[in-house]
Amino acid sequence: VLPERLQRREAERQQGVERQRQKKEAQVVKEEQSEFFLAAFAREREAVEALLAAGTLEEAAARLQALQKLLTGSVRFLAPYEVRQGQEAVARLQGDLAARREQLQPKKKFAFRALKKEAAPGSAPRPPPAPAAPGPGLAEGESGGEPLCGFSGAQDAELELGPAELRQRDVLLSELRGCRVRLRGNPNTLRVRDCRGCTVLCGPVSTSVLVDGCSDCLLALACQQLRTHRTRDCRFYVQVTSRAVIEGCSEVSFAPYYWSYPGIEGDFESSGLDRDSNNWNLVDDFDWLATDKPSPNWSLIPEQERITCWD
Repeated sequence: VLPERLQRREAERQQGVERQRQKKEAQVVKEEQSEFFLAAFAREREAVEALLAAGTLEEAAARLQALQKLLTGSVRFLAPYEVRQGQEAVARLQGDLAARREQLQPKKKFAFRALKKEAAPGSAPRPPPAPAAPGPGLAEGESGGEPLCGFSGAQDAELELGPAELRQRDVLLSELRGCRVRLRGNPNTLRVRDCRGCTVLCGPVSTSVLVDGCSDCLLALACQQLRTHRTRDCRFYVQVTSRAVIEGCSEVSFAPYYWSYPGIEGDFESSGLDRDSNNWNLVDDFDWLATDKPSPNWSLIPEQERITCWD
């Protein structure tokens, strides 16, 4: 009979062997899933590109949404660089789709409502905020054409867009200072660039949101995909189908999406977002490669500190 000490060692050895076997099997399964995803993703991407080239935009939009869902459903077994490549490919296709819509559909004029704060007595009135226009160096996923709606260059203003102006449109907010923006409706994409000290409240976005170069902002966003670049000291209240991604960011924090307004349920339905799917607390930091320690660049907003009243 083996001494008890040797029996323990043998049991530990067997457990170690079993753990290694399970780990190896899991890695094989993960690699097989990744290979299947890459092949399926490539096929769908080529199909979307062909539909865009042929001008079949509605079918291209539907296939692109299916492509986004394929990526979203696969992030749990993909490597971070594979997720990043997939998100970049989807963002490029979204930009191509917006550009083709500009080419093939007549442009429409939209009236923007700007509810500005009253100026102090004796001060000169500020000019109305200009519709957003792309500056030099377009952000990721933006097309080279004129954005369909948005605001640019406003300061200390109350800015609003409604369902008719937003429905499945690409929205750009840029270079705003101290503004409060309410977007009640269902945009296709949203880009928030170089904004300071702003509050942005947005209804459900069908595809992606990109926040780039912002600071000291509060954002309430619902979307399939959220990417945040070069941003600091911002609070995000989000409903996101895939994992949010940050890069070049610091002091950003997250909480669940709480904002509501009359008609939001219909906007969620038209957006195709699943209200029961929310990964608000799952964030990938592309600048933080350690797997055993959490990133210091983002955090969760404590429940007692979360905003519950938005008006």
